[in-house]
Amino acid sequence: MRKLAIDAADIRILRALQQHGQLSKTKLSELVNLSPTPCWIRFTRLKEAGLIRGYHADISLNKIANATKVMVTVSLEGHRRANFERFEAYIAQVDEIVECIATGGGMDYVLKVVTPSLSAFQQVMDRLLGAELGIERYMTYIATREIKSTQVNLANLMTDPGHSA
Repeated sequence: MRKLAIDAADIRILRALQQHGQLSKTKLSELVNLSPTPCWIRFTRLKEAGLIRGYHADISLNKIANATKVMVTVSLEGHRRANFERFEAYIAQVDEIVECIATGGGMDYVLKVVTPSLSAFQQVMDRLLGAELGIERYMTYIATREIKSTQVNLANLMTDPGHSA
């Protein structure tokens, strides 16, 4: 997939949206230090290119509900495309699984599961195992506290300090 060429002004726009969510044309232009029309043209280009997938609130879940967070690593028995597609299609339909990352190495996937209790988590796992998705093994890791959860700093991704020009 070809990457969209973006510059420092585009990064400032994306960063402002990450930090503040959906913004008015005027507020966005103030935050990124561009006049409103050029800022909005850039914003529109970034949005149409699919770089902005949506706007989300960062909700402090522990202030409104009890939640059990569990990380689960999963290894599948088979490693054909159909095995991965079947597993991923199932995972996409499970609300309690809030993140799923395909990995290389010893495990095929890392899942983040959020439920109201440990027994509710076990029900999710029972359904997952009962769906006969070809899970060979899995390991669970119960989160005891969250140390860091943040957005990626885009500016850091745009430069590679390991390579000099």
